[in-house]
Amino acid sequence: MSLQSFAYVTNVSGANGTVSVIRLSDNIVVQTVPVGGVPFGIAITPNGQFVYVVNSFGSNVSVIQTSDNMVIQNITVGVGPLGIAITPNGQFAYVTNGNDDTVSVIRLSDNMVVQTIAVGDRPFGIAITPSGQFAYVTNQLDGTVSVIRLSDNMVVQTITVGSLPVAIAITPNGQFAYVPNSGSGTVSVIRLSDNMVIQTINVGSTPSGIAITPNGQFAYVPNTSSDTVSVIRISDNMVIQTITVGDAPRGIAITPNGQFAYVANTDDNNVSVIRLSDNMEIQTVTVGNSPLRVAITTITKPLSIPPTLKVTVFNIELTAIVYDNG
Repeated sequence: MSLQSFAYVTNVSGANGTVSVIRLSDNIVVQTVPVGGVPFGIAITPNGQFVYVVNSFGSNVSVIQTSDNMVIQNITVGVGPLGIAITPNGQFAYVTNGNDDTVSVIRLSDNMVVQTIAVGDRPFGIAITPSGQFAYVTNQLDGTVSVIRLSDNMVVQTITVGSLPVAIAITPNGQFAYVPNSGSGTVSVIRLSDNMVIQTINVGSTPSGIAITPNGQFAYVPNTSSDTVSVIRISDNMVIQTITVGDAPRGIAITPNGQFAYVANTDDNNVSVIRLSDNMEIQTVTVGNSPLRVAITTITKPLSIPPTLKVTVFNIELTAIVYDNG
């Protein structure tokens, strides 16, 4: 057995959507998993055993078992689900339902929906604080973020941000949330101690995703209409670099060791691999049709052992021949 890292990429186009599984040691797609219609958001349990894929057209969530990448269950949620986040303790998943303005709460021990929470207009992205105490939900059409207290699943506050917020990420120290506003080309920075927007950062056109490095030093924001990724230095919230990637980048995930970012380029049907030490795109990986979101995990997998070569040896009689060199 060995530890191996994989990226799971939702591909939204086609009659039925798929998830591409990329082995990160060599950036090879090792499997394609059929899921539901228009798979959108994706999240992986903290133990790496299960991948939860939100199927927007099916209004359900597919559960993939990572040991063999088989879909073992489909869970019905609200209408038009878009985003998903899993609590740090791995006990619950929260799913944003864009078409009925709710969040479904799934108990992961039995994959049952145990509660439905009303939020804002077209809830889209969602992130949960490292403490597991609050979930932050971006409401795309009313330009707000709903704050859900997870102890009782009550909305305790609504924060106004920019135009058309579609994603959200929280710093590892739990102090700030970063919200890309796709309609205004900005990122709102929320201080979580008082849920105040303390800064607005200009990035590229139509920012549609975000990921923060494990050390909390940088945020990476794909800009769909600019075909770029903006790099924000979190210490001063300055954009320090802009990286050119593929056509219509949307989703992004960063490896647990903080060495690479994987960016889904929706209109190129591939994923850009960015080396974060110098922010260079070093490779593109072809995946399915219209990749949208990415999630990464490290799990224990059996070692790949080459097939045994069976050799049959027959009895051979050898006769020694002595030559006279004399």
